[in-house]
Amino acid sequence: MILDLSCVLSEQHTPIDTNLPVEMEVFHYDQRNYRITEKSSMHLRIVYAENKRLTISGSCDVAVIIPCDRCLEDVEVKIPLDFHKKISVDPAHADQSDELDETNFIDGYNLDVEQLFCNELLVGWPTKILCRDDCKGICSVCGQNLNEGTCDCEDTGLDPRMSVIRDVFKNFKEV
Repeated sequence: MILDLSCVLSEQHTPIDTNLPVEMEVFHYDQRNYRITEKSSMHLRIVYAENKRLTISGSCDVAVIIPCDRCLEDVEVKIPLDFHKKISVDPAHADQSDELDETNFIDGYNLDVEQLFCNELLVGWPTKILCRDDCKGICSVCGQNLNEGTCDCEDTGLDPRMSVIRDVFKNFKEV
């Protein structure tokens, strides 16, 4: 969805305060597709600051299906988006200031709401996803989900250099 910024950038500098529907059903990230299960409308407030600079504030609630990092089961993760950005729409000064945010979602007098949504979803993306705190993961040999049961694989993960210490413990093990 494209939002026209001409009323904000005109001489009257009329601010925009609106709720826009989030149309995205699937989020593409890191060569994978993540299904969006819940989303609220995105509230945007755009105000002219000065010298062709804008202040963009917004909020939205999103729920995305992401696989657990240990067992790969699908988990619904709620990601609240709440942002406040200062940007410049002047192409001559956009790259010169460190205090301004990136503007890949603005093209001339148009704001790409979907690109802004994607950027903010990336910022809010969780670093670790677990289906539960005590998730056991999957067996590295057979792929069995260890939360659902055990597997009959031998423990081949022992370092052969540690065999002497393992033998010491076996010899002095009390019966």
